[in-house]
Order: sequence, then C-alpha cells, then structure tokens
Amino acid sequence: MVDWLRTSSDRTGSDRTGSDHTWLRLAFAGLAITGLTLFVAPAGLAQQGSTASPANQAHAGKERPLPDRLPDKPTIPPAFSFPVEPLGFSAPNADFLGQRWRFVSLDFLDENRLLFTFRVPGLIHRDAGSHEWADERQIRAVVLALPSGAVTAEALWTVHDRVRYLWMLKDGHFLLRDRDGIELGDAALDLKPFLHFPGPLLWMEMDPTQQFLVTDSREPAVAEHKTSDVPSPPTAMPDMSVDGQKSGTPDFVVRIMRRDSGEVMLVSRTRSTIHLPINSDGYLESLRGNGEQWLLNLKFFTGGSRFLGRVDSTCPPTFDFISQRELLATGCDAKGGNKLVALGVDGHMLWQNMTSSQAVWPLVVMAPDGSRLVRETLAASHTVSAFSAIDSEDIKGQLVRVFDAANGKVALEASASPALDAGGNVAISPSGRRVAVIDAGAIEVFELPAAPPLADDSKLQAGH
Repeated sequence: MVDWLRTSSDRTGSDRTGSDHTWLRLAFAGLAITGLTLFVAPAGLAQQGSTASPANQAHAGKERPLPDRLPDKPTIPPAFSFPVEPLGFSAPNADFLGQRWRFVSLDFLDENRLLFTFRVPGLIHRDAGSHEWADERQIRAVVLALPSGAVTAEALWTVHDRVRYLWMLKDGHFLLRDRDGIELGDAALDLKPFLHFPGPLLWMEMDPTQQFLVTDSREPAVAEHKTSDVPSPPTAMPDMSVDGQKSGTPDFVVRIMRRDSGEVMLVSRTRSTIHLPINSDGYLESLRGNGEQWLLNLKFFTGGSRFLGRVDSTCPPTFDFISQRELLATGCDAKGGNKLVALGVDGHMLWQNMTSSQAVWPLVVMAPDGSRLVRETLAASHTVSAFSAIDSEDIKGQLVRVFDAANGKVALEASASPALDAGGNVAISPSGRRVAVIDAGAIEVFELPAAPPLADDSKLQAGH
C-alpha cells in the first residue's frame, strides 16, 4: 500500500518547515514504478472540478521494426570531434558491465558548450565509519567550448556512491546529487547548497518543464530531522501490511517538490525507490487491464484525472514524458522484443517502433525542448531471456538512436564506446539539433536538421 500525503501552508512565503504544513491523506491506485505496479484502495479526495471524460481510443499506428545491428559507421558523419584522453578520461574496465555504475555524465550547457564529468581512475576510498557513504570517488568536471573542445572551466568533486549524480537544467545550471543533499552548479562549476534531506538521497528526476522534482531518499522513521531539511511525512503513519502481517514503517520516502522553492507538494513512504513519470500537470497512473492491456490515467496535482489511453505489453511497461504533451511507453511484445509507443496526452498514439530481444538495458535521454529523444541499448550477440543470460563477453557494443519525437523516425544512428550500461555517454542539445557521443576515444558531435514539430492536440483530434 502506498499513501500520498499532500502538503499545504497558511504562509505565503517560500520559507517552509515541517511544522508549517497541514498533512492531508491522498491515496491512489496503480502507481507505475520500475518493474512493479502497486495497487491500493482509493481514498476520499476532494477533487477540484470534474474528472475529465475518457480520451478517444488510441489510434493503432503502423509499427516500424528496427534492426538491432551495430552500424559500421554513423548514418551521418560527425560535424567535429576531439579526443578525451588529454582531458584525463580513460575507459572503465569491461568487467564493470552489468553493475549499472555511472562513470561519466556528458551534457550540453547550451548549444555551444559541453559539461563533461567522469570518474578519475584510482583506488576506491571506503569510509569504515559510515555505511551510507561507503564508496567515495573523485569526479573530474570540465566545460568544453564547441567546436574546438577547449577547456573553459574545470573542477574536482567528491561523490559517495556509484549511481547517477548530475542532472542538467535548461538555463545552463545543473543539479549535483551527493549523500543527503543537492547542490546547484553553473557554467563556472561553482556549487551552492540547494536542498537537504533527513537521509541519503538515492535518486531524483524532473518533469519536462523542470518545474517539479521527484526525489527518492532513505529516511528511517526515527531519523533526526533538522529545520533546514525538506519536510517529511509524520512518523505516526500506520504500519504497512504485507499478507496480513504488520511490517513496520518503510524507510524509503518519495516526494514531489517545486524546484524553485523546494516546497513539498506530495510525500509518501514506500518500500523501494520508484520511477514516477510526471509532467507539470500531474503524475501518471498505470493500471493492469484485461490480458496484455495497461490503462493510463493522468492524475492532476489539483485533483481529478484524465484517461490517456491503453498500451499492450506482455510485461509491466515503463513510462517517460518526452515533453509536456508526449509520453513514451517501453513494453514487451509476444516475441520477447521491445515495443516503443509514443502517446499524446490527448490519448492518441503518435507512433510505435519494435526492436528485438538482442537490444538490452535501454536508456532514454530527452531533448530539453521535447523535439527529439535518444535511446541507447547494448547489442548482445544472442537473444536474451530468463533461460539465456549474458555476460560482458556477449556484449558487442552500444547502439545509439536519435528519434524525432513527432513521428518516431530515426534521425541518427551511431555506436558509442566504451559501452556503458548506466549511460552518461550521450547528450542532446537544448534545440535537439546537436548530439554528442563518446566513441573510440573521442567526443563526436553531430549536427541534425530541425526536427518536425509535434502537431497540436486539436489537429490530432481532428485527424482521427
């Protein structure tokens, strides 16, 4: 069971603490998370306005099968490139494949600058006094001017785990996650404290407009709470029940927050970290329907919901907002391959592509303007299933595909090396017209034509 708690305050200022909030219970059914769908009994919620009527049936667009071969060369040549070894980067050992550790983060600060951060090789420092911060590593950060690749700023950071640590913002700033806090950085690589949590911050993500943050943290109910921490759910929440047995208060906390002020809108305790797709209107709800059907609802932050459509998948699909008005579903077909389905928030299917079961561990990077998305997968030497596992020797490389968000057509196909199963080796610029890929000891930058625009919802409805 998952219970959201909704926060509010009588004060008009943005300086808020836990004691300022009145907590209202908000329960919902079918929260879509990675590899799992949770179901809870609906709770009473005063809805603002009437619930939107169901959207039209999703239009069955033509499936586009995609080969999963690695290209001998990119489908278009790079506009320019520069080597990464002089910057201090060296490829991690292939034995790390399968660990899903984040070694690099390549990001566009703007159309003409890249932020390249990477692990500095060396011994892993272990802090015997703190289990939470057991793995200390050094991250080198450099800002690179394009097209020359000249370094305009550099810094050395210390982080304390092995997962993703950096999220780029649209205004040339970025968020750096480490331990129990988030810092705000700029193009000069200056860092300022931004948000602090009562426990380790494990993950975060943003809506396409970057107005809201979703954070996952580990916070035991007895954890000490400082006045500078973000608000937490009350410790007197009822124990969760599993198979009729009381199991105690969960240690994981998920929050939806306003990025500019840090105001907590919704908060809940859960039994694991979750992936929660949101746009600036609300969060996505996925419910299991009949057979292979999955029903999608957009639950508005202000109350009420709208039916978005249905997706067929033989496995629990994952969902990501490409933009405010477009959603990508990644599911499975009956043959064991992957199915990519793009839906408009009006409920209409925009496009769908099919890939084979030899493309594994997909990662998706969105263009900040929503015009394109990059999908990278590891290319395996054989079909992967529960009865046919893979190891590092079965990975032939990493395939990078850039899709036009409006129609699903492939704008670029290239390889990335070394293969990094946690990503970070591909970036797309704010306009969606430049793509940077780490390949064969260099950062290659590709220049693409303008992407076709996504049709207005009104035109989509008129066309079906």
